[in-house]
Amino acid sequence: MVQATARHILVDSEEKCQTLKTEIENGRDFAEVAREHSSCPSGRQGGDLGSFGPGQMVREFDEVVFSADLNKVQGPVKTQFGYHLLEVTSRG
Repeated sequence: MVQATARHILVDSEEKCQTLKTEIENGRDFAEVAREHSSCPSGRQGGDLGSFGPGQMVREFDEVVFSADLNKVQGPVKTQFGYHLLEVTSRG
């Protein structure tokens, strides 16, 4: 089964998500931004979600994680939890 590792940042608005994405694209460290802004407990680990397979995360996550380019910030991705920035760090 295909597995992926990813990290994410969860915030409550699309605008905040886009602002943080711009900061990261301009050179700010993803993990640092996650620790400062993510409302998910994974934020304490720089947004690291560990390794998981298809179907273990919400559908919107799966669609991005199992199709997006590696090591490129994706989002905003809206789920029932809020707005996410996602970075797929490996897949195989």
